[in-house]
Amino acid sequence: MLRKIVGNLRDRIQLSRNPVAYARRMGATVGRDCRLDLERHSLGSEPYLIEIGNHVTVTKGVRFVTHDGGVWVLRKKYPNIDVVGRITILDNVFIGLGATLLPGITVGPNAIIGAGSIVNRDVPSGTVVAGVPARHIKSLEEYESQAVRRAIHVRHLPRADKREAFLAHTAPRGRGPEVDAPRIERR
Repeated sequence: MLRKIVGNLRDRIQLSRNPVAYARRMGATVGRDCRLDLERHSLGSEPYLIEIGNHVTVTKGVRFVTHDGGVWVLRKKYPNIDVVGRITILDNVFIGLGATLLPGITVGPNAIIGAGSIVNRDVPSGTVVAGVPARHIKSLEEYESQAVRRAIHVRHLPRADKREAFLAHTAPRGRGPEVDAPRIERR
């Protein structure tokens, strides 16, 4: 019992300090320059079946499901049945809040998975997918074009200035501080 409590505490500390190291310790393969916001059960029951490439962001609440638990209903007939599948995330991928990745899928490079999506099939390179189940929404080029049109370029600003810029940029028309809004570089 004490060993379990200590193990849980160790996991929580490592998750908060270094989630990439935690994922690797659990058996997942994780590339370079990754941002992972994992929870204790994010990697499912077979983390060694998960491969994450370079420059990948996994946001909070994402679940990697490598094991088809539905075979439970077949256990009386097939007592030793298990259905598992690898999950492979290639380079330069963003996985949105609360997405679920199911067994046997590959996410191609340069892809975006929308928040809350359930990915039950491969995601082609250079695409944006979203929904339940996830489906193609647009190409990465279309996403880029739309994002650049809507963007403000403020990452270089101090936090307080960035806050003011965000408030001014998102103020409802006719009710915001348009007169006093700081000048924002738009590209």
